Parts: sequence; structure tokens; C-alpha cells
Amino acid sequence: MFLIDTSTEKPLRMELILDKISRPARPPRISRTRLLKILQHSLDSGASTVISGRAGAGKTSLAIDFSLACQRPCAWYKVDAPDGELKIFFQYLIASIQQQRSGFGVGTIAPLVESATLKHIPLLAEALVYELAEGENNPLLIVIEDLHLICDSEWLVPFFRRLLPLLPSEVHLLITSRTMPPAPLWRMRSKQTLLVINEEALAFTRSEAIELFASHNLSPEQANIAVDHTHGRAVSLAIFAESLVSADDENARLAPATQKLRDLRMPADYAASAHE
Repeated sequence: MFLIDTSTEKPLRMELILDKISRPARPPRISRTRLLKILQHSLDSGASTVISGRAGAGKTSLAIDFSLACQRPCAWYKVDAPDGELKIFFQYLIASIQQQRSGFGVGTIAPLVESATLKHIPLLAEALVYELAEGENNPLLIVIEDLHLICDSEWLVPFFRRLLPLLPSEVHLLITSRTMPPAPLWRMRSKQTLLVINEEALAFTRSEAIELFASHNLSPEQANIAVDHTHGRAVSLAIFAESLVSADDENARLAPATQKLRDLRMPADYAASAHE
């Protein structure tokens, strides 16, 4: 891991891990138009989206694909369990946005974070919104990956409950999580503030699986068998396809030696006739 100091005017009190605020450089093998359309609709009409599903459901791959397809600058923040501490979370969040907006939060949010307590959470959310609004006509997608790791933090619900309804129209928040965020957040769906893509929606359809397998030069029949066995789970389909490709490669590699062995075992006159 690389360590950086992302400060501009005032030094931060801790060094930040660059990988946590960098978009993963592994775009998915295929783009899933069905889900990208849902995300684009959410971006056009709402403030935030949650992609929820167990490990291997395809959350991060979809978030990466959409962050590339939507053509907005993207601030990416991958959460780890220690980020449940308020100051750590905000320092990473600010630093991720600074990757797209230089100097973001240095003179406003950062000083508040240093002395913040639970009662200051709504104020922090408002300060973040104010600073984001300063970038008017500068659209931004903020991706927070693996929020489930800190969902038990006592500041999380009051922060997001205050933040989401106030987000500027040009800023969209995309959250990935293995579990649904606490109830006070996902209930915002009824107010059209939050859209949720769940694990059922993330499952590959047959046509998507056929497209994925075709990218590996595998047949629709093989894709259909894989869907029946995996129920369209993203990681399981990928493993299934890769195992078939590996088996084909291994068979191709061994074919000359296998044929030679067969020839050695055949009577000479039969082997000759087999090659005529």
C-alpha cells in the first residue's frame, strides 16, 4: 500500500492509504445495460443509490462500470472497519473528493472534524453540502464502497439522514454494501431520495450470462447450464466460465501428446489407416 499526505494548505494528522481513495482499475468484462439504465435514472432523478448484496454479487463491478459510463468525475472511497471512527471517515471522504476538487473542505470541514462530537454530526453534514454546492455546474459522483463495515457507528445514521435530502442536484452518492443500511436510511426510498438495487436485481439474466460467456468464446448452452447452477450470481458465473476456459486450454495443450500416446498404443497398420 502506498501512503500519501493529501493536504494542501494545512497538514492532516494522519497519512492516508492511496488505494482507499482510488477507483479500482478493473472494469467488468461486459457492461450490463439493464442495470446501467437503472443507475442513470437514479442519477437523473434522485440524490443517492444503494447497491446491496452479499460478497460476490457484483456490487463493485457495477459501481466501477457506472462510474465510467456516466461520464462524471468520480470520488471513490473504499471503507474499512477502522473508518467507523468519525475523524478517520471524514478525512478519507474529504481526501477522495479532493482528488476531483482541489482544496475541498480544507478551510471549512477539516477544522470542524477535529473537534466534532456526536451532537455536531448534522452540522458536519450541512458543511459538506455547502462545500459541495460551491462546485455548482461541476457534476460529481461520490462512491462509498463497503459501507456495511461501519453501519454500527453511532454517527452514521444522523449524518446520512441529514446529508441525503440536502445533496446538490449535481452531486450523486452511490453506496455499495453487503447489507442494507440502517432502517432510517433505506426508508428514504419512499421520499424518492434513495434508490436501492438489491441482490435479486444484481443476478445475471440468461441473456447477460450468454453475453458474458461469449466474451470467453463459450457457447450459449454452456451459459444456460451455468445460470441454472449459479442462479446468476456474478462471481459464481465468472468462476464457472474461467474453469471452462481453463479446461479447454488444458485439453488443447495436451491434445498433441494424447494423440501421440494413442498412436503408440495402436497397431502400426491401424494407426496408419487412421491418418489416411
